[in-house]
Amino acid sequence: MIITKTSEELELMRESAQIVSRTLGVIAKEIKPGVTTLQLDKIAEDYIRSQDAIPGFLGMYDFPNTLCMSPNAQVVHGIPNDKPLEDGDIISVDCGAVKNGFYGDHAYTFEVGEVSPEIKQLLKVTKESLYLGIKEFKLGNRVGDVGYAIQKHAEDHGYGVVRELVGHGLGTKMHEDPEMPNYGKRGRGKKFVEGMAVAIEPMINLGTKRIKQLRDGWTILTADGKVSAHFEHDVALVDGNPQLLSTFDYIYESLGIKSEEEDEFRKK
Repeated sequence: MIITKTSEELELMRESAQIVSRTLGVIAKEIKPGVTTLQLDKIAEDYIRSQDAIPGFLGMYDFPNTLCMSPNAQVVHGIPNDKPLEDGDIISVDCGAVKNGFYGDHAYTFEVGEVSPEIKQLLKVTKESLYLGIKEFKLGNRVGDVGYAIQKHAEDHGYGVVRELVGHGLGTKMHEDPEMPNYGKRGRGKKFVEGMAVAIEPMINLGTKRIKQLRDGWTILTADGKVSAHFEHDVALVDGNPQLLSTFDYIYESLGIKSEEEDEFRKK
């Protein structure tokens, strides 16, 4: 069952989402060749706690860390370790935080040093698919409309859309109804309702859509060893239209990137 939120609850969710956004902005400054994902994980945990929040992933389903850090062919749920990042890597950083009883949960795939044009294009298209999906999150539409928009854009560029892992409703629990697949058919699935909030998160592979899992019980890899990209936003349905609770602005500020991609989805 979809749990709708009051405007006051959505503001509390925005606060949690923005803590995650700022955490990703802090991490963005530190991602470079030679740094380890464990070092980044410690920075993230310390920052979240400094905001009177608690890490949302740490201990959830027994996950051992604050961040899911998934480089290159890892799709999601990578466990931070002491292996240094290398020039040319990409890394998905997925972060959660809880404050006032509400979760924030979003993700960004970063470039480490100089990345190949082929991989840059994958990142660009995956992020574009995120916003195309968000655009379809509106009153009158259904879950399949968002999934269709994401899937079509990614597959039109020859990429594989992961099926087994999906976005989700968000609130006092990390995972609420509805599931939000990154594939689907227009007009299918649960109907969107005013006041709901979801995490939309395309996971798009350079090659096959197929995945496998490491023996650690967490890390998801592409089946062909090619790289994967992952971007995620928290979005609420307000006055019939999508409104971002999270932002990549802090990341872009850290990286010196100018962007207007979020403008149409900001709180009016």
